[in-house]
Amino acid sequence: MKIKIGNFEITECWDGVFYKKLAQYPYISTWEIQTILDFIRYEKRNGRTCEIEAEEKILHAIDRYKPDYEQGKRISPPSKIEECTACPKYKGCMTDFVCHTSSPENAIKIMDSGSLLSPVLARSIRASELAKEARNAANDPEDYFDYVMFAWGNCQAGDRLVMERKLGRFPNEEDLSRYFTPGVRFFFRYDKLTHHPDATFEGVLPLKVKNEIVLKDWVWAIIVPTIYRQALEPHIPEDLKSKVHYVQNDCSNIWEWSEKVYEYAKNCGSQSPAYRIDP
Repeated sequence: MKIKIGNFEITECWDGVFYKKLAQYPYISTWEIQTILDFIRYEKRNGRTCEIEAEEKILHAIDRYKPDYEQGKRISPPSKIEECTACPKYKGCMTDFVCHTSSPENAIKIMDSGSLLSPVLARSIRASELAKEARNAANDPEDYFDYVMFAWGNCQAGDRLVMERKLGRFPNEEDLSRYFTPGVRFFFRYDKLTHHPDATFEGVLPLKVKNEIVLKDWVWAIIVPTIYRQALEPHIPEDLKSKVHYVQNDCSNIWEWSEKVYEYAKNCGSQSPAYRIDP
């Protein structure tokens, strides 16, 4: 695997390259160094080596911090990460929540099982086969399919992926506005989910969890677009009903929807009961 550190549009891992965008390039923060070292450690654990391509002063900063990292020192993310500033309202990733987004069809299966499952477990297909599918456009390695993936709570990437899978192609601007249909979002407190026994930090995502997450033990809120209420309601187990919120999509695009559900999820802890419709 190759790590390229620079002033890219976003941070992402694509076709064997980890493109790490620095929020204030060429300055690299301790948090950003930690994510790079997390990536290297994860890759090494899975039998892959890494080569870093960056300016000398960035490489020196990483080398200086490495002894602390190897002794187990970890820092929490800043309240807002400004590597990606695409969202109109926040201009960055808010780090209090993470979420996993699914299609309504998959949400029914999730409710029936009571757990979020890795692709290998959810689809009962070997990782080697999943890695060969056309939908693996990023050419992710096999071990990635053993994990439940998460994005930051205000991110639109999950809904964009749901639209991509629905359309069978990359969505265009009209798909993400006029014809946008949101997925079901499962929100988790980041500071709590980091304590999951199978949580893994691999530097690209906020975190991911191996195999399974039992929802009743970990989920903060489940945001269901009201158009899916009739289909999903019969499948919601009793111990999750207090976590389910039906929210109307009255937004003009994917960005407004992401803002609305993130703000809604933040306030769920002060609402009782949670099982209701929000206009």
